[in-house]
Amino acid sequence: MKTIYDTDEAPAPIGPYSQAVKIHNFLFTSGQIALDPVSNVMIQTTIEAETIQVMKNLEALLSAADHNWDHVVKTTIYLKNMGDFPKVNEIYGSVFKQSYPARETVQVSELPRGANVEISLVASK
Repeated sequence: MKTIYDTDEAPAPIGPYSQAVKIHNFLFTSGQIALDPVSNVMIQTTIEAETIQVMKNLEALLSAADHNWDHVVKTTIYLKNMGDFPKVNEIYGSVFKQSYPARETVQVSELPRGANVEISLVASK
């Protein structure tokens, strides 16, 4: 049986998908971009600001499902510009206090709403 998580603390889906889904011991989040969940406006002043908002959105989804960063086992990072990798990586790494999850980072030609970074994750508790 799967459980769907929906929280006002993260942006509402912009398509036919759930914010997060839990099945058995695994939580799967949809990719998060830097949409502010209150204003529904993209945060795009800098790649750092964009990445911070993405991580806040992911943290809100983790919290809604009673998870935290320590439960994350896998992430996927999508970047429009691989030159942004060092800045994104620094912010991404700052949220993990214990062992890091498995991860891949890929460059893509385009992301929803003109985003420069999108991140999804899998957590297990």
